[in-house]
Amino acid sequence: MTTPPSGRLENTPNGQDMILTRTFRAPVEDVWASITESGRTARWFGPWKGEAGAGRTIQVQLVFEEGQPWADYTIEACTPPRHLALRTVDAYGDWHLEATLTEHAGQTELVFTHHLTEPEIAGSAGPGWEYYLDMLGAALTGADRPDFDDYYPAMREYYENLIPR
Repeated sequence: MTTPPSGRLENTPNGQDMILTRTFRAPVEDVWASITESGRTARWFGPWKGEAGAGRTIQVQLVFEEGQPWADYTIEACTPPRHLALRTVDAYGDWHLEATLTEHAGQTELVFTHHLTEPEIAGSAGPGWEYYLDMLGAALTGADRPDFDDYYPAMREYYENLIPR
């Protein structure tokens, strides 16, 4: 495994939030561009098309998933370069996602939150988000992409053990 799992679950009034944090040696504007500009999201997650803006829906191609499907994502909030909230619904459920960026001394902390409506998906979603956030880090630095096999199923048990019983 390239890195140990870092996510945690926090109880909320609506269920649980899965929270993962990464720190990048890059200014906030650079990290923001990497999570919002289609040409840059293509490097680590997938390109998107459509007219961006709060309340609008864009189509994102999940190029690192089997079949490279397209998915609709509704932009719930967008406050450049600090906060982005998205929602998508697919066969695996209702996915409400947030990214919050804070810059400190030339480094940017990204706090990624997946608001879980179905905590049982943590065992698969957690390793997936670990992988994608490390893909983002590789895209920012020009490093080699990580191997998904280092994340899943290796991290599944860690995330399943976070689910309240």
